[in-house]
Amino acid sequence: MQLWADPDSDAARELAQRGQDGPGAAALARIAQTPNAVWLGDWMSAEQARARAEQVTTAATAAGQAPVLVLYAIPDKDAGGFSAGGAANAGAYMAWVQAVADGIGNRRAIVIVEPDALAQIDQVGGGDERTGMLRDALAILAGTGATSYLDAGNSGWVDADTMAARVQAVGLENAAGVALNTSNFNRTSDEQAYGEALSVKLGGVGYVIDTSRNGNGPATGNLAWCNPAGRALGQTPTTSPNDPAAPHNDALLWVKQVGQSDGECDRGDPPAGTWMPQYAIDLADAASAQPGQPGQPATRTEEQQ
Repeated sequence: MQLWADPDSDAARELAQRGQDGPGAAALARIAQTPNAVWLGDWMSAEQARARAEQVTTAATAAGQAPVLVLYAIPDKDAGGFSAGGAANAGAYMAWVQAVADGIGNRRAIVIVEPDALAQIDQVGGGDERTGMLRDALAILAGTGATSYLDAGNSGWVDADTMAARVQAVGLENAAGVALNTSNFNRTSDEQAYGEALSVKLGGVGYVIDTSRNGNGPATGNLAWCNPAGRALGQTPTTSPNDPAAPHNDALLWVKQVGQSDGECDRGDPPAGTWMPQYAIDLADAASAQPGQPGQPATRTEEQQ
């Protein structure tokens, strides 16, 4: 499956403003040319989310490619954190998901369903209702041309036994598997080990890994997940990882929109989702400083050709 890069992404617009010879142009070009997910969230009305899903999937289909979409609007989606918010209630959420599904139609897409929703289920309460909303969201998306992956946190958050039980409570009858490391920095090898452990417990399902910013692995210290310095772009997206050690790894994807803020981080950083051009450039430059490392996409992948 060939993956789609948004020609109107933050990096693409920044590059257009600076010019091909402007500061950071090479780094911005690398990011702009690499397929990166498009997030649909509670900052969009149902109609806006439908229109965006239709726009993206239509453009990708015309190019013979498939986009990666992220649904991020479940009620209390960040347990009161830097990305707090979500739909007002379950009914509003299901109507919103249906609107997204209407926008996708029968066109192909990979859809990551609700980052953190299962990993944070103990913090937000209402576990049965949340589980039901996720189950219903997957069922709605099953009526489209999309392939869905339910977000299952990451290897450094919830142990595999606990997460497998949470995923089983939702059910994967209408999904291809689970998504790991969304917006995080854990190394691909650690996520593959976690993914394989989950896969065994879940009957051999597949998983996808967010490699957008994991080229240098995770940072340490308080709020190490929030705009940490010294990180790097990770492996270029591919739907053919072909790693014998990780037979259930369906894809490596750039799920986090590279260069967008994780939040204020208790130090006055821009709000979550705000474009931070220098942070994006730093991620690319750090990857470039490691010749031969996974974070250096030196050639166009099969998804970009």
